[in-house]
Amino acid sequence: MTTTLDLQKFYPKEMEIAQICQGDKEIFVKMFARSKSCKCPKCSTVSKHRHGTYERKIQDLPILGKSTYLLVNTYEYQCDNPACDVTTFAENINGFLNYYSRMTDRCADFICTLALETSCEGCARICRAMNLRTSGDSVIRLLVKRYSMQPEAECGIIIGVDDFAFKKRHTYGTIIVDEATHHPVAILDGRDGNTLKEWLSKNKHVKAVTRDRASAYSSAITEILPDAMQIADRFHLHQNLLEAIKNTVNSELPVDIRIPSDYDSRENTSEDETGKKNAMLCG
Repeated sequence: MTTTLDLQKFYPKEMEIAQICQGDKEIFVKMFARSKSCKCPKCSTVSKHRHGTYERKIQDLPILGKSTYLLVNTYEYQCDNPACDVTTFAENINGFLNYYSRMTDRCADFICTLALETSCEGCARICRAMNLRTSGDSVIRLLVKRYSMQPEAECGIIIGVDDFAFKKRHTYGTIIVDEATHHPVAILDGRDGNTLKEWLSKNKHVKAVTRDRASAYSSAITEILPDAMQIADRFHLHQNLLEAIKNTVNSELPVDIRIPSDYDSRENTSEDETGKKNAMLCG
């Protein structure tokens, strides 16, 4: 029965542990990268030309409540593609360590999952309680970076466009939904139609657009996709009908309508044909 924990099993085979130092609150793991080649982050050319080495300090998930840092001696590769603008780039371990990242991928995955379930500031407070150093702004930057790395969602030939409020009466955006799957495919800044024009110029296969009555969306669709069919959604059709009924009623009926009361009708019948009051209704 063994009583020791082999940390090497928790790291990729391309990384070899050389030394472990631990204090009261922190653990430092000295490691060496053993990769033979690396892919350029821009042109994806596989390079075997090593340019140099340097030490990277990378934050990993805590071990037994202690902050854990990897001191990785990594290689710096030179891109073998002469047409590429990148001269040198840092070594990466797919699925564990990215270019110039200050934390491991599994650590970033944990922070992103926690932030989506709580909030950025709440995630930062929980991480600090776990001795995982981060801040609310760092969580936001990490989420934005992860979002920018995702491939653009594909949509069909029919989409729905509507505006929404990030903060009511202050900041608004535009959401685009695929009508076939009912899943959002894009969230754009603003609702003036400029960002919608840019998105439509990249998705000219769209044949029909369901939208609200905003003139900015109508002009944007007409300008970029003049042949696309524009459809008013059900809510705004009902709203148009109610407004048409209201305008018709207002034009036909007077603003003030006097409804006689029972007292007025009794006064009118209290006098007979000779102008005298009816004795039955007097007193």
